[in-house]
Amino acid sequence: MQRLIQAAVDRGASVIHIKAGDVLRARIEGKIVKLSNQVFTEEETLKIALKLIASEKDRERFDEIRDYDTSWGLKGVGRFRINISRQRGSVMVVMRVIPLNVPTLEELSQPLTLGEIAETKHGLVLVTGAVGTGKSTTQAAMIQWINERHKKHIITLEDPIEYLHSEDVSTVTQREVGVDTASFHSGLRAALRQDPDVILIGEMRDRATIGTALRAAELGQLVISTLPTPSAIGAINYVLAAFPEEEREMARIRLADALQAVIAQRLLPRRDTDRQIPAVEILRVTGAVRDCILNLSDVEEIMGLMESGREAYGMQSFQQHLQELVQSGMVDYEVARTAAPSPSDFELAMQTLGGAAPDPTRGDVQL
Repeated sequence: MQRLIQAAVDRGASVIHIKAGDVLRARIEGKIVKLSNQVFTEEETLKIALKLIASEKDRERFDEIRDYDTSWGLKGVGRFRINISRQRGSVMVVMRVIPLNVPTLEELSQPLTLGEIAETKHGLVLVTGAVGTGKSTTQAAMIQWINERHKKHIITLEDPIEYLHSEDVSTVTQREVGVDTASFHSGLRAALRQDPDVILIGEMRDRATIGTALRAAELGQLVISTLPTPSAIGAINYVLAAFPEEEREMARIRLADALQAVIAQRLLPRRDTDRQIPAVEILRVTGAVRDCILNLSDVEEIMGLMESGREAYGMQSFQQHLQELVQSGMVDYEVARTAAPSPSDFELAMQTLGGAAPDPTRGDVQL
């Protein structure tokens, strides 16, 4: 098993798929590719799954388990976020590759505005995006930015722990849900009594966790967490929708006061390498943005404030960043147009900037 995993990582795999009745497959450059001709039997797949479960108690009750999340490390290769589940009555393992070293914001090609956001003294910072868009990696890079520069106590609550942070200038306490604490909510409540400066929450999954995160931000901690929304405005709506209608107005006031920034991202194939690059939307909560959050009818105005706040605050919309990625030669025009929230608006904006859509008759694109 270890030899196969090593080979997959060497090929540049970001996710490895092991399933009874199928060959080894992996996601490389955004596509699922076949890596071997050997078909895994049910017995082989079960054996692999059991090796990946550290808890003896969980191994003993494996027949009762239908979905199981954990993490695992292979010396000299990396760490892996593991999901074990069942399909057609047999076992399936999905392993998301986590590099051994925490990447920097520069290595991720992230705007350095994210470093400025990580310097925020207190409040709530949200990193949003669909599954597999690098939210946890961006979170880790922001924590590393703080760790290298400031004398802080950083507490992380993760399910499972992904990147391992070593102490640098800061001291870092990493707690795994289900191992070191019962839940995100209970771990967060305990963290408030552990003298934190920065709290990372792997994901705010329920109203109780969101409410406690807001409280931590209000008490003077910097709270960094993720949400599964595709945009900055979607993140605001997600938080408010978590509260029942009778509590929503108070939640709106608390969110407007606590929220400092929202970073929404998606990954696109780079034009110059076989790697991916993030397209990033950045919202920083200025006085004008705060007023929009407080006034439900003005929420859509946030987009205009985001686009006009680029020079002064480092904000940007997805469309602005997509235009920049195309103009710099990092991303193909058609890739960016397809990823844009409004492809027609993107086309118009590119034409205005002198970057009109490629003309197939001139050989600008391959058909």
